[in-house]
Amino acid sequence: MNSVFVYCEIEEGPVADVSLELLTKGRTLASKLGVKLEAIALGSGLKDVEKQVFPYGVDVLWKGDDKRLAPYTTLPHTSVLVNLFKEEKPQIAFMGATSIGRDLGPRVSSALHSGLTADCTSLEIGDYEDAKTKQVYNNLLYQIRPAFGGNIVATIVNPECRPQMATVREGVMKKEIFNPSHQGEVKNIDVDRYVNADVDFVVKVIERHIEKSKINLKTAPIIVAGGYGVGSKENFNLLYELAEVLGGEVGASRAAVDAGFCEHERQIGQTGTTVRPKLYIACGISGQIQHTAGMEESAMVIAINTDSNAPINKFADYVITGDLNVVIPKMIQYYKKNSK
Repeated sequence: MNSVFVYCEIEEGPVADVSLELLTKGRTLASKLGVKLEAIALGSGLKDVEKQVFPYGVDVLWKGDDKRLAPYTTLPHTSVLVNLFKEEKPQIAFMGATSIGRDLGPRVSSALHSGLTADCTSLEIGDYEDAKTKQVYNNLLYQIRPAFGGNIVATIVNPECRPQMATVREGVMKKEIFNPSHQGEVKNIDVDRYVNADVDFVVKVIERHIEKSKINLKTAPIIVAGGYGVGSKENFNLLYELAEVLGGEVGASRAAVDAGFCEHERQIGQTGTTVRPKLYIACGISGQIQHTAGMEESAMVIAINTDSNAPINKFADYVITGDLNVVIPKMIQYYKKNSK
């Protein structure tokens, strides 16, 4: 078994950020294992893909440039990956936990009988000893993710089957250039060799309608997030006002979204968006692991809560114990008075 493989998601534009984040992590893991980092790009018009991925330390780029592979459809992409993995025998394979990755990953892992851990929040290399047989397995992939509703953090290992497969949500890993001048090898994929044309191309996309989200939590430098403790949809107006004054975005916990206080697009956490803002203001948020998994990498956290023992306070750099309906208007007033 060799190499760490990353499936690079490309849909009418550049390589997805989550794929570049996985390449960053993949480079670290591949170096630790002493193997190559290999990327897979499937689609149409991929002439500039190498320029996007090689700086992240990719040693080999497998490029399947075929108009039949764009836009993404399940069957041909699955066939290419399954057959390529059978030939190359990677020990690790990653995909983004996007709508595409969540469709593609389980199909590939099922066909290869390899298993897959979804929505990982951390990936590491380590050893494992079987409690029954006492056999020691070296250099396994630790696939770390919240489990049982976020009440525990589970470390999952796969000592027997290969590749060890995992999906990771966008924003969980950092995206960092390995070497701007790094050059790897390009291997062009003969798509017809890997697919069954009579079967894999039976589904065709006739028409697509794509509407870009007007909410962009991922790039917001400041986020004012509200939880169930905000109390009502009307009280969320205070958060919008504070966010507008600070030049930030409004986020929400799952409890607030489930209560109808805020739309799902603003949900932050394990089942929402993962963010890394410079400033995160948590208002009326208790701080359960389901939520903190999506914001714990924030540069600075301010917690506003009536409960001085709320779990969020353990993550916060500053804690304000009080009623947000009193605290936030004072923050707005002070900022307006003292900002230039």
